[in-house]
Amino acid sequence: MTRDVRPWFCAWFTVGALASFSLLSILTVGLYLLPVTLAATALLASRRRSSAGLAGLVSGTGVPLLYVAFLNRGGPGTVCTTTAASQSCVDEYNPWVWLAAGTALLLAGILLGAIRQRGSDSR
Repeated sequence: MTRDVRPWFCAWFTVGALASFSLLSILTVGLYLLPVTLAATALLASRRRSSAGLAGLVSGTGVPLLYVAFLNRGGPGTVCTTTAASQSCVDEYNPWVWLAAGTALLLAGILLGAIRQRGSDSR
């Protein structure tokens, strides 16, 4: 008998993304999102079969890292934007590090979920 773990995976994925975003933005909105993240984690952890989708937590943590890679796509170094009225320059991080970490976490969670699903199907 196979049970569908996709809803649990998606729920844990959302919590993982929210937790990662909270930590990345702790000096701004992350501090306000942290209680929401903790409440969602407690709610999911208290559900009977939610551990079936726990691999989504790993995948979810990679999504904000991919967003940081996207934001820094012009980097590394100083990137200047010029308009008719002004010029602004910002220092950007190396996007490849963020891309590699985000992709690794995203794929690791999917792989872990597939392995756990295959293991529960064979029983």
